[in-house]
Amino acid sequence: MLFKQQALLSQKLFVLGSLAIGSLLYLVARVGSLNRIQPICPLESRLGPPHLPEQIPLRTLQYKRGLLHELRKGNATKEQIRLHNLVQQLPRALIIGVRKGGTRALLEMLNLHPAVVKASQEIHFFDNDQNYARGIDWYREKMPFSFPHQITIEKSPAYFITEEVPERIFKMNSSIKLLIIVREPTTRAVSDYTQVLEGKERKNKTYHKFEKLAIDGNTCEVNTKYKAVRTSIYTKHLERWLKYFPVEQFHIVDGDRLITDPLPELQLVERFLNLPSRISQFNLYFNATRGFYCLRFNIVFNKCLAGSKGRIHPEVDPTVVAKLRNFFHPFNQKFYQITGRTFSWP
Repeated sequence: MLFKQQALLSQKLFVLGSLAIGSLLYLVARVGSLNRIQPICPLESRLGPPHLPEQIPLRTLQYKRGLLHELRKGNATKEQIRLHNLVQQLPRALIIGVRKGGTRALLEMLNLHPAVVKASQEIHFFDNDQNYARGIDWYREKMPFSFPHQITIEKSPAYFITEEVPERIFKMNSSIKLLIIVREPTTRAVSDYTQVLEGKERKNKTYHKFEKLAIDGNTCEVNTKYKAVRTSIYTKHLERWLKYFPVEQFHIVDGDRLITDPLPELQLVERFLNLPSRISQFNLYFNATRGFYCLRFNIVFNKCLAGSKGRIHPEVDPTVVAKLRNFFHPFNQKFYQITGRTFSWP
């Protein structure tokens, strides 16, 4: 009887030992995979180490997302806010543009990270004189509640092209991280036009064709007074920002790639923000009906972007497209040179 008990005890110890060794090997492999990020653009020198300077209680933050959701709905009590040490923080990173570059998609995708909290609405604090006059405390009160170690991110695409904004942001935080998401300039201009056209049609108003707006009828040259064209001259706007911030504080996101293969772009942003790599392929799944990637926060909660994303563009005269691409080409080359990131734009 004693012999049988010893044999059973030995078997149990063997099984427990095997499980412990297996778990240890899994953790070693898992940690190794989280720390590996393959370089995919010549920005390595500008990307910070893939961790925060302070320890982020990521597991805690992951489980407390529900509380933050209740706060956004206005259902959490003041006692809960005090108990969990929740605060409304000024943004440590801003998505400053570009309009129709994918700013909403980028913000929603970054919100997958447990250390990121997004401002759901565009605040338009720095580009709107009336809002700016209300002061920084008003701006802070527009921010979501978060845990102290989380990063709040706001996005307002008008920031990139508004002349007063760089100085105003500099006065708030001279070391803030700035994200700019761009698309091929002609495609972006047509997308910009399409959104305005849809708004006009909803109000039963007529609107000029894109060709008439983009090309000056008197000179037959590109009409730089047309806002959709002017916004796509990225380097002109960036040069104004560089008077206040060094290029190292900017990260350029490929908006075209974010549509077709988002994960590598998000991993680059994680590194730029000094966040541990937590967004994975599990969090992103392609929705064939919408033609876009949707977001998976956990096994229960999924989210797709609004149906207004991915509007069908009108057909544009190929000669106008060619003229625009020729016009943007030298500006694109300068943009590549300044930012250190090259795109395969025609």
